[in-house]
Amino acid sequence: MIRVSQATPEEYVRQQLLGRDSDTAQAFAVVYDFDQYYLPGQPVVELLALVFISFNTDGHETWCGCVGRFTDVPAAQHKRLETLAEEPHCQALATELGWPWLSLDDALSLEPISIRKPWGQEIWFTGIEARGQSSVSVRNLHSPLPWVLSLAPERLTGGLARSINLLKILDPLPEEVFGDLYFELHEEKQEVYVVTHIAETAWPAGVGGIRFGFDEVMRQRFASDAEFKQAFANAVSAYERVRREIDLLMDVMRNEQGLPLNEAVMASQTKAWLERVPAVLRDKEVRLRGAMDAFKGLKPLAIGDVVKVPCYTPHSLLHGVRTIEFQTPVYERQILSFAQKVLTQERWDTAAALACVQLDTPDAEPLKRLDQQPGVTVDEVVRFDDFEVWRIKLTISSAWALPDKFSYALIMGLAGQVSVGGLCLSQEQGALLPSTLAGQSLSPVGADAVFLLALPR
Repeated sequence: MIRVSQATPEEYVRQQLLGRDSDTAQAFAVVYDFDQYYLPGQPVVELLALVFISFNTDGHETWCGCVGRFTDVPAAQHKRLETLAEEPHCQALATELGWPWLSLDDALSLEPISIRKPWGQEIWFTGIEARGQSSVSVRNLHSPLPWVLSLAPERLTGGLARSINLLKILDPLPEEVFGDLYFELHEEKQEVYVVTHIAETAWPAGVGGIRFGFDEVMRQRFASDAEFKQAFANAVSAYERVRREIDLLMDVMRNEQGLPLNEAVMASQTKAWLERVPAVLRDKEVRLRGAMDAFKGLKPLAIGDVVKVPCYTPHSLLHGVRTIEFQTPVYERQILSFAQKVLTQERWDTAAALACVQLDTPDAEPLKRLDQQPGVTVDEVVRFDDFEVWRIKLTISSAWALPDKFSYALIMGLAGQVSVGGLCLSQEQGALLPSTLAGQSLSPVGADAVFLLALPR
């Protein structure tokens, strides 16, 4: 066992491999400090990494390993860390500690974390922030994703471990208002939605929607865009006043039940509180909300549709429309309006957002065809400054090779099953693909398959 400072386990192992005189397999136990950059104050945690390196006949390295909190290792096991030599010894110890033993050259299965929202939930596959961290899993054993990435950041992400793109699912409730997201815009964050499910109870015809930009008919009623924006701002202001009246009354009800003022609660609880709000105030809220929403554009959405959200374009996914989302890991936003209490900030950002908003809504364009061959179709879902996303469709008898070079990739199943890097992924299952998988083939399992692949640029 070795303690290192100012270095990752990967860096230490690399230094040791430089001086080797043979291709004999080696095991390493490395204790290191990891600053949890995603938590307030960035507290340091002492981690233990077990790494096993083997070599094939041409000298190619294969890395396996695990990582966990060093203080979770019983003192009686410390001596054992000094004598690890074979992979079964490392794997057995990992199992005893409850840590997943990972092949760092294969696909890493991403275990999502659910984040409750007033409108439903977000399901994070690569979330790394104070509100929660996703995990990497093997047979019901889990390690926090940022810990795993700290084990070998170059091998796993090409050095991009602390800026990995965010892969998540938006899962709004299937109820109008209660399942509608914030009407917001971003100045930096770039995101794309792919629709995977439309709740039949909310949208019997199978077509849901997203509020996207502004209503052009309403816009043309005004002599200038400045007048249009002012009228919208007035409508939002009027609605915000009644919204705050209702929220203050409901905060009293929260206090009665001993609930924190900024904690998300079930929609059934919110509806029960609303029943205690005077009817005249509820009616006023409905009327002013309708007047405000009349300014917003509406884009219909069906399963399989793709929505690229440009910066400065306000948007609000509607209830019952479930989507996969890829986005840059930038968490800024400006909220123009919301039909429930905003739990994460005191005031809306309407004025600041309108100062930079893009009124012209870009037209939807067909996906760009990148590759077409027998049994294989590759379409470009989006190409942002920081990353790009492809949709790959494979027939049962086909295969498709990953690019010859990339830092890392994120993959998410859409339909069928696809085999990649030792994993078989189904719909809404995600994985991180390290650069060591570059050039390797993916193939469908049992039927045609469709999946998304995101690559940093």
